[in-house]
Amino acid sequence: AFQSLLAHYRSLYTNTVIAITGSNGKTIIKEWLYSMLAVDFKVVRSPKSFNSQIGVPLSLKLLDNSFDVAILEAGISEPDEMDSLAEMIQPQIGIFTNIGDAHQENFNDVKEKVIEKMKLFKNASTIIYCADKDEIHEEASRLKAEKFAWSIAGKGNVAIDVKPQLTQTHINISGKG
Repeated sequence: AFQSLLAHYRSLYTNTVIAITGSNGKTIIKEWLYSMLAVDFKVVRSPKSFNSQIGVPLSLKLLDNSFDVAILEAGISEPDEMDSLAEMIQPQIGIFTNIGDAHQENFNDVKEKVIEKMKLFKNASTIIYCADKDEIHEEASRLKAEKFAWSIAGKGNVAIDVKPQLTQTHINISGKG
């Protein structure tokens, strides 16, 4: 009931919602994005690591008429959990951080976990992910969303070139104009 109520509450807002999922890195990416976007926009974000079946609706309760962008985390630990989170969050933009061993014991294989996590972005207009992870790239290619598939290995449509130096690192990002 709580999730249904907050899914309806979320549907009342047309402002941009960014959803972040993946095995690790959700909170740090959310905080980095917040730091950058809060300079120019009124940003609402999930508190701490509120990305669970209870944490997401609590995060959605923070939405109000004054926000421009919401940044929400979505985490799952077993199959069939993402459907309810996707229904609540309804993101326009999705970020898939990575895929790793976290909660793997509840999935048959990595592909099953990627498929489950990718459900979050089924209606998103844009998705950002690393094309170097074959399972993620394969499932993302099935989505209708515009894709910013970054890659160090030349697999995506956004190339990342990292050149470590003695006292600094140069990063060149190219693609999509």
